[in-house]
Amino acid sequence: MTLTSPALDPTIRVWQSRIADVSDTHDPDADERTRSRLLSDRLFAEFGEIPSPAARTTHRIATESGDLRIDEYRPAGAIGELPAYLVLHGGAFRLGDLDELINVAFCSNRAVEAEYAVFCPDYALAPMRPHPAASLDARAALSWLREHSAELRIDPTRIVVGGVSAGGALAASLCLWARDNGVPVRGQLLEVPVVDLSDDAPWLPEYGELNGLPSVADLRAGYVSEQDAESPAVSPLRGDLRGLPTTHVMTAEFDPLRAGGEALVERLAAAGNRVTGTRHLGSLHGTQSLLQGYRGARLWHREVVSVLRDFAERPAQL
Repeated sequence: MTLTSPALDPTIRVWQSRIADVSDTHDPDADERTRSRLLSDRLFAEFGEIPSPAARTTHRIATESGDLRIDEYRPAGAIGELPAYLVLHGGAFRLGDLDELINVAFCSNRAVEAEYAVFCPDYALAPMRPHPAASLDARAALSWLREHSAELRIDPTRIVVGGVSAGGALAASLCLWARDNGVPVRGQLLEVPVVDLSDDAPWLPEYGELNGLPSVADLRAGYVSEQDAESPAVSPLRGDLRGLPTTHVMTAEFDPLRAGGEALVERLAAAGNRVTGTRHLGSLHGTQSLLQGYRGARLWHREVVSVLRDFAERPAQL
């Protein structure tokens, strides 16, 4: 069966061609993280933007495995307590860092436009530090926010957890841990999340090559074993989903991960949770970064801001 490539926005088509062009210029001896960072930043310089710069502060906290860097973004001149957004960046569990331009842009924009203090931890990456290192870092970051809320000038009753792609998996698993350990979370916001890394995970293979995501096994490689991928700590879709915070899940139409994200919405609702989900038509896995030229990316960002504001305003008991 031959699959027809979907009709895509012209900006997305140009972006795809630039990915190939820029990748061809990389130093073949550079490691994967270096190549990925150079590609991401060069593409962001052409297709992204930071329209709402925020004040940025770097914190370092002690954890069982060493120091953990957490960058904070706050609207310039903000006075008093703010709601807090703990966000885990994407990168297939092995890529991404706090200085990557796309991560700086997303954190900065959301801090200013949603009026939040945004905290992004530099969690452990595979294969040097496989599972559960990243999850342990996420738990340490959430615990630190609550324990130091007064000095951080955040409202401990309004802490939202979220993540993008692999960060979505970590965020969803973090909320399971928080529920089981009596740590209140106001809401969770999951963007194109990885929710199941098992071999029989919901997956739309026809969009794998289009997004550079060949298979679940490729995402899992170096991060977690096939056997451990069955655990809800890795694949939150497989967990007990009762009693979780209000959730919003955002998926992209032509993303192989869409199936898992939408399955999560259904199962959260069936478990009695307050949950909403949106499928962004015409979008791919990473097109939310194309703020210059692609209206779908701007709509995506506005939705994130709206959801964060709603979480902050919603009474804590709901």
